[in-house]
Amino acid sequence: MNLKKQFPILEQNVHGHPLVYLDNAATTQKPFPVIEAINRFYREANANVHRASHYLSARSTHAFEEAREEVKHFLNAASSDEIIWTRGATEALNLVAQSWGRSQLQPGDEILLSAMEHHANIVPWQLVAEQTGAVIKVINITEQGELDLNSFRAQLTDRTRILGITHVSNAIGTVNPVETLIPEAKAVGALVLVDGAQSVAHCSVDVQKLNCDFYVFSGHKVFGPTGIGVLYGRKALLEAMPPWQAGGEMIRQVSFSGTSFNKLPFKFEAGTPNVSGVIGLREAIRFLRSLDMEEVAQHEDRLRKTAEEGLRNIPGVTLVGETRHKVSVVSFVVEEFHNQDIGLLLDQQGIAVRTGHHCTMPLMEHLGLAGTIRASFSVYNTLEDVEAFLKALIRIVKGEFNSVHESKEVKGDSAFFNQLEGEHAAEFTKDQIFQTITASRSWQDKYLHIMLLGKKLPSLPEAMKTEESRLHGCESTVWLHHFYDEQTMNIYFAVDSDARVIRGLIAIVLSVFNGCTPKDISRFDMDGWFARLDLYNHLSPSRGNGLRAIINEIRSLAHRFE
Repeated sequence: MNLKKQFPILEQNVHGHPLVYLDNAATTQKPFPVIEAINRFYREANANVHRASHYLSARSTHAFEEAREEVKHFLNAASSDEIIWTRGATEALNLVAQSWGRSQLQPGDEILLSAMEHHANIVPWQLVAEQTGAVIKVINITEQGELDLNSFRAQLTDRTRILGITHVSNAIGTVNPVETLIPEAKAVGALVLVDGAQSVAHCSVDVQKLNCDFYVFSGHKVFGPTGIGVLYGRKALLEAMPPWQAGGEMIRQVSFSGTSFNKLPFKFEAGTPNVSGVIGLREAIRFLRSLDMEEVAQHEDRLRKTAEEGLRNIPGVTLVGETRHKVSVVSFVVEEFHNQDIGLLLDQQGIAVRTGHHCTMPLMEHLGLAGTIRASFSVYNTLEDVEAFLKALIRIVKGEFNSVHESKEVKGDSAFFNQLEGEHAAEFTKDQIFQTITASRSWQDKYLHIMLLGKKLPSLPEAMKTEESRLHGCESTVWLHHFYDEQTMNIYFAVDSDARVIRGLIAIVLSVFNGCTPKDISRFDMDGWFARLDLYNHLSPSRGNGLRAIINEIRSLAHRFE
């Protein structure tokens, strides 16, 4: 199976290497038919759907509802009325929690979730539990990363009103035995919601055979566009549930004396929908349905097992989540390396993986980890991709690719991001820099001190001086990287320039911001501090603007983590 040529983004080089995209659990790439369908819609059929009498709207509406039928067949739903368009799996989960949960849950009712759930299937239920007085119960997992069926049965009681379970773990790839869980949950009168975001691209799903009450997935994880997703719900349940969002399309009649609501599925589709996203998803599903899913599963399983076998042979690598039933997701950690460092160094060799907690903090806490490195494979990946990934990782571990442990430029636990550590660390403290510069008698003396700071500032390795990391708005060339430490909640920056004076100014900025919390960075009055140093008055407009560009970019990056 070699489908790579159907995905144009995969033809490019990254940092001088062929792109090897192994971040499919985060989002899949898009085949030509999806890209062309969206392009064609905007070229030939762009119009709002429903309630219009002109040609373009009729054409748009036909494609829109045709896509709903496509999803109905894809999931084997009983009716297209059971297919609700959402912005993604997250919104679908929130819809169920807010519409069904708020209207049905009572104090003492129990919501049963697993320890491996994505945050999107935890936080909405926490909000509803606070609003209704319901209680959340958690199913444990085993050391191998499998659902603990004994824990499930112990937590399942006659107070359980709904079981919310991921079909496949996005972090470690575990396939949960939903065929076993659903009938047991229904035996005590509970509803079952299945988060299928990670399953629909890997296996066939039959919601009638599963007999679940709700099933959700996102288009962008199944070769479709971002911003579109699906909620499947049993028709009787959806009809009984109150609307969640209000506005156009979901109404039947509006007056100030009262409003009546539209029939399914429109009752839950307020406002102008993502028509192009729906049409793109239609083509993505057609693409997937054209494949032999048994062949897909075998191909992806071969990729996963090859990767796992190779990782086991690399010193210091520990696999995370070695379950019997998995999709093509491989999580691991490397001894003495930070996950982020591995991700960055793989990226410099053209390998795209994901690092962090993968929106599964409770799972990581259970595993005793801050996060993992995750390589996730899809239909278009090849054994050559696996080989490139393993070779790149071996180079990093052996120190053959600017290893952070051998680089004179950077040292410490945060690797590239502890730029101010080393033999000159004492000279890079905020207080020492302030004392040195303010003690200078003239601008020439200050300038010499700044140049000396620039000379002593550790340089970034050449592999990090990439076009993607270049900061625009500076007269000289400036490269900027950042790293957020999830354990300490501090943020670190690595910045370099081809101009020594700018490197000196960078050292001054880093002495203030490196290793601080995002909130502290946002609050710090950098303009006031530079005024106290009497620097802005002596910098050329271009250098002053470049310095502000660096500061603004650092603040912008910090703001993302507040």
